[in-house]
Formats: sequence, C-alpha cells, structure tokens
Amino acid sequence: MKSTTAWRAVATTSALALALTACANQSSTTSSGSGSSAGASQAAKLPALTSLTTPADAALPKGDGKGKCSPNTTIGYVGAVTGANAQLGVNIYQGIELAIDEHNKANPDCQVKFSKLDTEGDPNKATGPVTQTVNNQDVIGVVGLPFSGESKATGNIFEEKGLVHITPAATNPGLTTNGWKTFFRGLGNDAVQGPSAAKFLTGKLGAKKVYVVQDDSDYGIGLADNTVKALGDAVAGNDKVTTGQKDFSATISKIISAKPDAVYYAGYYAEGAPFAQQLKAKGYEGTFVGPDGLKDDQFVKLAGDASNGTYFTCPCIPGELLPDFAKSYKAKYNMDPGTYSIEGYDAATILLSGIDKGKATRADLLAYVKSYDGQGLSKHYKWDDKGELNKPTVYGYRVDNGKIVPVGPVGE
Repeated sequence: MKSTTAWRAVATTSALALALTACANQSSTTSSGSGSSAGASQAAKLPALTSLTTPADAALPKGDGKGKCSPNTTIGYVGAVTGANAQLGVNIYQGIELAIDEHNKANPDCQVKFSKLDTEGDPNKATGPVTQTVNNQDVIGVVGLPFSGESKATGNIFEEKGLVHITPAATNPGLTTNGWKTFFRGLGNDAVQGPSAAKFLTGKLGAKKVYVVQDDSDYGIGLADNTVKALGDAVAGNDKVTTGQKDFSATISKIISAKPDAVYYAGYYAEGAPFAQQLKAKGYEGTFVGPDGLKDDQFVKLAGDASNGTYFTCPCIPGELLPDFAKSYKAKYNMDPGTYSIEGYDAATILLSGIDKGKATRADLLAYVKSYDGQGLSKHYKWDDKGELNKPTVYGYRVDNGKIVPVGPVGE
C-alpha cells in the first residue's frame, strides 16, 4: 500500500501525539511476570487519522472520456456475494461496480458490462463460477477472488485461459509462487502484514507477551506463521481454531493461563467475532488485535460491546477518508466504503484504462496490466514478475464505540 504520501499530509498534526502515546504504552504495559490472570489492561488509544489527500495523479475510471470498445466488452467479479464472510466480497464488487458506472457515464462509445458470480468464499465452490467466467469470451479481465483459499483453488483455471485477474484482498504469500502469469495482487501479502502486525503489537501497542490464534484457512495459516516468526520471543503461546467453530473455551483457557498483554487472531470475522466476545466474557482485559479478515462492520455487529478497543492490521487504505471517493460511494450505496472497496475500485480502473487504450483481447489486457506503472487512489501500482506490488503499506485501525477508525500506517 503506497498511501504514505497521503499519510504524511496529516502526519504533522498527529506524529508527536502518536510517538508520545507509543512511548507511554511501552512504559505502562504490564510485564510478563505481573499480569493478572485475565491479561494486561488495554493499551492506551493511538490518535485517529482524520483525513487523507487524494493523489493528484491518480488514475480515475472516467479516463479522458474518449474510450471506444465492443458493446460486449465485460469485466468480471468472481468471489463471495453470500456466505459467512460475504461482506468483504460485497465491499469489493461495489467498488468495481462504482468504477464501471463512472467509466460508462463518461465514455458513451465504450459501455463496459459487469459480470458478477458468487463463490460464497468457499474454495470447493469457487471452481464452478470461475470456469463459467473464463468460458465467457466477452470477459477480458477479472477483479477477484477475494480469499486466499479460493484463489489457490482456481488460479490454474485462469492461467489456462490467459485471463488476467487482480485480487484486491487475497494475501497468502504462496499465491505468487505457483508460476501463474495471469495473477496480480493489488495489496501487500502476509509476509508484509505479519511482520508489520508484530511491530505494531510490540511497538505502538507496547505488548511484551502476545498469544497468537489462527483459523484453518490458507489465509489464517500463512498470516499466523509470518506473525509468529516476526514476534520471536514475544510469543506467549499459540493455538488453532476451525471454520464454523462456536465454542472457544479451550483456547481461551490457554490464553488466560498464559497471561498475555495482547491476543492476535489470524482469521476471518465469522469466527473472530464470537471468539472476541467469549474472550471478553471470561474476563480477559488485554488488547485484542485482528487482521484484515476481521476489519469489517460485521465484526463489530457480531462481537457487540466486546469489539470496543479492538485493533486491526490491514494492507488497505481507509477509503472513507478520501472525500471524493467516499462521497460517490455513499451516494450510490448509502454506506461508507468498506474494507477493500477502494482496492476493488482501483483494480477495475486499471482494467478500464487498458480497455480505453484499445486493449480488446485477453492477451492484450494481460500484457497491459503486466507492464502497468501508475498511481491509483489507494497506492502506486507496479508489479514484479510474480505479480507482487512494490513496497505496500499496512494500516492500523481501532474500534471506538462501535465505529472502525484508522490510526495510520503501522510497522514502520
């Protein structure tokens, strides 16, 4: 994520407070030998980030308004529309849809169609919709899939048909080690997020002991592994939960016994929310931190009061702080942009810009994305030969009285 420039625009108003708060956290955190049976007290609040500056050179979907294309030209979204963690997918396809609408309004001679197919976020169900998409020759580019497991299960299908796809959310590092030439990641992977989360936990949040819990998804496994490695001696213990699990008492007992200052949960909100709720109910008073898989209003809704004070790490920019984008998004959907809405918007914008430049075939659009080098609303987009971005940034967020607020870049 390359919104460091935007962050610097507001850094002068909060850098000193941030530094002082971080120091206070480090000096006041309960030590490993003196924590209560329920863990250390919550870390002091970090100052909230209140605004971002829209990059002046950011590519926008409307382009120059002179685009021309076949009336059947189609961009696809394949990913969760329903399912336990569907809201993360909904955020993305709404960002894509907004970009296509803005493009079509400005380009009367290029009316791009939008195909949306549901995977429920399930690797076992994703192959059907992906096969349907790649067999539709009108689809020349795809934004998705959102989740790492379904991306792993379907990458070869895209590869066989030469169909470019940009994921705005799948972060397992192994996805770019398969030799795929059609896969591009529109954000930092977990080899970036894990170490950043570790620095955030032990630095700005001042935790001396961290207990790491992971789910059984490809995403949770990869993220936990990278976070544990980066935490080193600060790991107070780790445990695993499973998709669909409802009772977390066994894991919580281990956490209470370990007396950690913080708990880091690597997984999605469907299990993360009840886990946080049960952890709080058992008297744990330390800091609860989750990744991008938890950073959604659905986590806040499901966890209730237990969500307050939770921190998140996410290789995603707070799109709600970019005024023009936030205004357009809310006007269309009557809600603020969610996690990865702006990444979906940027990914669609890149595909649309290629179409406007006459890239009318899958091969041409793939080559265009491969060589793309330009500024988006959320970051600068330029990929290496594996489909990874250069120097992405990870942001921190906190739940305050039921609202998720950004606290700026972490791990720096």
